[in-house]
Amino acid sequence: MMFQDDGSSSVTSSPFQNSPMISLSPGLGSPYPLLKELKSEDRGLYLIHLLLTCATHVATGSLENANLSLDQISHLASPDGDTMQRIASYFAEALADRILKAWPGLYKALHSTKLSLFSEDILVRKIFFEVFPFLKVAFIVTNQAIIEAMEGEKMVHIIDLNAAYPMQWHALLQDLSARPEGPPHLRITGVHPQKEVLDQMAHVLTEEAEKLDIPFQFNPVVSKLDNLDIEQLRVKTGEALAISSILQLHSLLCPVDEPHKRSPLTTMKSNGVNLLRASQIKQSTLGDLLQKDMVNGQSPGADSASSSPQSSAPAVQIDGFLNALWGLSPKVMVVAEQDSNHNGSSLMERLSESLYFYAALFDCLESTLPRSSMERLKLEKFLFGEEVKNIIACEGSSRKERHEKLEKWIQRLDFAGFGSVPLSYYGMLQARRLVQGYSCDGYRIKEENGCVVICWQDRALYSVSAWRCRR
Repeated sequence: MMFQDDGSSSVTSSPFQNSPMISLSPGLGSPYPLLKELKSEDRGLYLIHLLLTCATHVATGSLENANLSLDQISHLASPDGDTMQRIASYFAEALADRILKAWPGLYKALHSTKLSLFSEDILVRKIFFEVFPFLKVAFIVTNQAIIEAMEGEKMVHIIDLNAAYPMQWHALLQDLSARPEGPPHLRITGVHPQKEVLDQMAHVLTEEAEKLDIPFQFNPVVSKLDNLDIEQLRVKTGEALAISSILQLHSLLCPVDEPHKRSPLTTMKSNGVNLLRASQIKQSTLGDLLQKDMVNGQSPGADSASSSPQSSAPAVQIDGFLNALWGLSPKVMVVAEQDSNHNGSSLMERLSESLYFYAALFDCLESTLPRSSMERLKLEKFLFGEEVKNIIACEGSSRKERHEKLEKWIQRLDFAGFGSVPLSYYGMLQARRLVQGYSCDGYRIKEENGCVVICWQDRALYSVSAWRCRR
């Protein structure tokens, strides 16, 4: 996407280069008319500056100054504007939400009539699947890893920890029916908090299995992941087990010393970011702009991403959960996760890192859907906007969007007793062919430690890795 209103590819100077930022602060002679006249790129730079400044005030408890920053952002940001205007509106909402949480009565009153529509959530996730290649790549790679691991097996059991997408297993049924040795007896255990989702999946897959003459059973488990009971998975002796976790495990990264309800599954098995130097930036995408706002080219969270999960961080809920999955002895477990560090302890770290990540996603949408698209608005508001709000505004057990980098997941899974299974050449080839088929050419597939990493331009967004029990 281009930031210039006049169609030029870059700017050679900034209106802020020769005038102090304080001159644009609210006061006598409102600056808002001046701000409205900014070119798109300069407005984007200033919005980033305002967001970082506002976050600093929120983190230090300077609410009056935070309010002034939010007031300026409100005059520049817009959920139907250019990419930076859109993303700024959601980050500003998240910062305001964090402030309001300091007054629980006020916060609850303002949110008392907010409805969480099940049908809306299903629709938004369907749009996410269709618009982006991320889930499609994860499904293709997961299915290929399962097919290769289950070669020759006659009894196969798959546990799907996010049983919301029947199309993944619909494709697997077709692949299994073409096996030279014939299809196995297949049982899928689907875990999801909504019974309606599981009923739909059971109907679709049972119907397809009958068409293909594949012996099939579906075991629905209505449960959130942090309340999952191991007995409900009904793992039996003699069956080859596979586990699929698509964008789920990060929700269990809450430290155990923070208040939360421990999962029965877990219990049983585990007895001052620098401000932007606007005059120095001449890039055309939001991701490019943000890339410049780092010290020596590194993000504030770079150090935390490289540290060992067991040596530098408190024990987390997921440690026991992974131990429990290891105890089930799966032949293969495939894990897909967001590939970014949104689990830092400080607000400033999380805001900076999440700006990077969601900037890339908003750039994807800018290249895919028109600004007036209702599908785009729904994705940005009800999916990405809610994720940003959770990352920025929430702490403790209510903060579920605790995304981490691939290297942290590799360390964590290795510590839990899993060994990496390098994804096959054919799996990688299928992933590359899929992203090459997209109309916009910004998507990239790269291999990292035998795993698939899906990128927008050079920015890693999602990873898919395969694992086995290491005895």
